[in-house]
Amino acid sequence: MFHRTLKLWISAALLAASICTPALTLADPDSDETQKVLEKSLSVVEIDREIAKIEQQQQQLEQSIEENTSRLQIQEHDIVTAKQQAGERIRAYYMGEREDLLGSLLSVKNFHDFLTVVDYISLIFERDQEIIGTYQQAYTKLKQNKQQLDKMSADLVKTKTDLQSEKARVVALQEEVDRSVASSKDPEKLKQMIDELGTFWNDVGLAEVRKYFKALDQAMKDFPDYVEQYNGSLATNGLNYTLTIKEENLNAFLRSKNALFNNFSFHFQSDQVIAEGQEGDLKLRLEGHYTVTDNPKNAIIFHVDKLVFNGLTLPDTTAKELEQDFDLGFYPQQMMPFIKATSVELEPQLMTVKLKLAL
Repeated sequence: MFHRTLKLWISAALLAASICTPALTLADPDSDETQKVLEKSLSVVEIDREIAKIEQQQQQLEQSIEENTSRLQIQEHDIVTAKQQAGERIRAYYMGEREDLLGSLLSVKNFHDFLTVVDYISLIFERDQEIIGTYQQAYTKLKQNKQQLDKMSADLVKTKTDLQSEKARVVALQEEVDRSVASSKDPEKLKQMIDELGTFWNDVGLAEVRKYFKALDQAMKDFPDYVEQYNGSLATNGLNYTLTIKEENLNAFLRSKNALFNNFSFHFQSDQVIAEGQEGDLKLRLEGHYTVTDNPKNAIIFHVDKLVFNGLTLPDTTAKELEQDFDLGFYPQQMMPFIKATSVELEPQLMTVKLKLAL
C-alpha cells in the first residue's frame, strides 16, 4: 500500500530493529534510554513543525490587522462626512427649516399643486432618511470592524505567547537530546538513528497517521448507518433513549466503510478508548476518551490523550493538531433530530450513550 522509495523502507527496517532489539545498547543504562532519546528527538521535529505553523498564523494575523486598520481609517474618514450630513438634516427638523415646506403645502391654491408639493416634500424626507440611515449603517459597521480588530489583536498576543512557549520548550528538549547523544556509548550511531527517524516520520509516518485519522473522520460521518445496521443498539424508555455501542460491532462497521481498518481495532476500557493497528513496519496506537458537548451543537466528541507511533509517544502538539483537523466524534441528532446526548460511559467492550428528547 505504501508506494515509497526502497531507501525509506530500509531506513524504517533499520530503525525498527534498532528500537526493538534489546542487544543493541547505545546509551546507558539500557535501551529504554535510547527509546526516550528517540521520543524526545521526534518531539523536537513535531514541535518545530508546530512553531512553523504558529509563525505562519502570526504573519497572517499581522497582515489582517494591518489591512483591517487601513480599512478602519478609511471608514472613520467616511463616517465623519456621513455624520455631518446627518447632523445637518436633523438640525433642519429642529431649526424650523422644514416648517417652510409645511407652509408651502398649506398655501397651495389647487389640488394639482398640492400633490406636487407633497411629492417634493416626500422626496426630501426620503433623502434625509437615506442620509441618516447611511450614517447609522456606517457607524454600526465601524463598531463591528473595531470589535473584529480587537479580537485579532488579542489572538495575536496569544499567538506570540504560544510561540515563545513552544520555542522555549523545543530548546529545552533539544538540549536534553544533545546531552543524551554526547553521553551515549556510540554518539554517531545514535545521531544517525535520530536523523533516520526524523526523515522517516516526515516522509512517511506523518502522512500515514493522518491517513488513518482522515479515514476515521469519514467513517464517523456515516455513523447513522451504524444505528441502522445494528437496529437493536437504540432502546427507548419513555422520553429517554439509550444507545449501546459494542466494541465488536463498531469495528465491523468501520471495516465495512474502509478496508484500511482490517488491521485496525477499537477497544473500550473503563473511561478510555484505545485504537491500535499495524501495517508492515508501521504501528499506530491511539488513546482517548469521549465527552458530551452542546457547543456549537450537541455531540459526542473524541479527545486524543496519547498517540504512539512505532512505539514512540508523539508530543501533545501532534495529538492536538490531529484532534482539531479531524472529527472522530458523532452527532446523535443526525440519527434523530429531536434527541440529544446527555452522557457517555465506557466500560470493557461497551460504550453507552444516554439520550433524551430535545424539547
